[in-house]
Amino acid sequence: MEILFAILTVVGLAVFEIVTSVDNAVVNADVLATMSVPARRWFLTWGMLTSVFLIRAGLPFLIVYSLRPELGIGGMFVSIVSADSSIAQAIESSAPPLLAAGGIFLAFLFLHWLFMEPKHYGLRGEEYIHKKGVWFYAVVSILLTLLIWYSIPVNAVIAFGAALGSSLFFITHGFRQNAEEREKQMLSAQKMSDWSKILYLEIIDASFSLDGVLGAFAFTLSVPLIVIGSGIGAVAVRQLTARNIESVKKYKYLKNGAMYSIGFLGSIMLANAFGLHLPELISPLATVTILGYFLYRSWKAVGGKGSIVFERRYGGTPGSIAD
Repeated sequence: MEILFAILTVVGLAVFEIVTSVDNAVVNADVLATMSVPARRWFLTWGMLTSVFLIRAGLPFLIVYSLRPELGIGGMFVSIVSADSSIAQAIESSAPPLLAAGGIFLAFLFLHWLFMEPKHYGLRGEEYIHKKGVWFYAVVSILLTLLIWYSIPVNAVIAFGAALGSSLFFITHGFRQNAEEREKQMLSAQKMSDWSKILYLEIIDASFSLDGVLGAFAFTLSVPLIVIGSGIGAVAVRQLTARNIESVKKYKYLKNGAMYSIGFLGSIMLANAFGLHLPELISPLATVTILGYFLYRSWKAVGGKGSIVFERRYGGTPGSIAD
């Protein structure tokens, strides 16, 4: 059962990382198209060291270290790698503020998409909610207030985690809005150097990776499993960016699947923060099911015929920037 759980967790993490990073892959592909071939190859090869190893591996380690800083960096690393059961129990007992922070971050991310962002409507009610977008700020404010109010009697640290998750959301949201404007300027500018664009892409990668890293803790608190699953997903996204990003864009409900998965995982994290301890298999199974449903909806929307329908509707063929 442990092996089966590990496999399902890694698969769920990889799929979750791939789908939640599609927007990042699209941004990367758009900017890479304006760069020279050597610069593209450098980013797709050496840039992976930052996106996969530094962010996807380093950030989970630092997050877990923040739960038990008294062990020191060396002690924490040895305990995690050796799968020490005592450190696993200690991490689990110290996890509520992390789960509250990640849960509220993911919940806000889902609600912002649901209320505010343009989308292909995949379910009934989405259009109506989108038209009431102004209510987003009221909804998240009430949600945060209620969460803090009910968490204080249980564990005041959970309230701190919720406030931290809210701050993280609005900081990264503001950064991404600025990045969107920066991207428009970058795509129209002719004098910006390739190295400036590479630096921009690395920063954007770090920003987008926060969703996947925090969401990973809804699957498991095991850092090795998080690193393996997220790393596989990140490598797959890099290949997607290089080879066939246009063929992915036609699956118009993928973003819906990613955001509903994020909303579900945020709910799981908040429930676990309050000690409900739902079965660990729920997260990977639900993620694969949700994403599979919206992938099927997307496939049906283009006639189930892949790139032939894409060519007929949009013109051209799926492109490649690998060369």
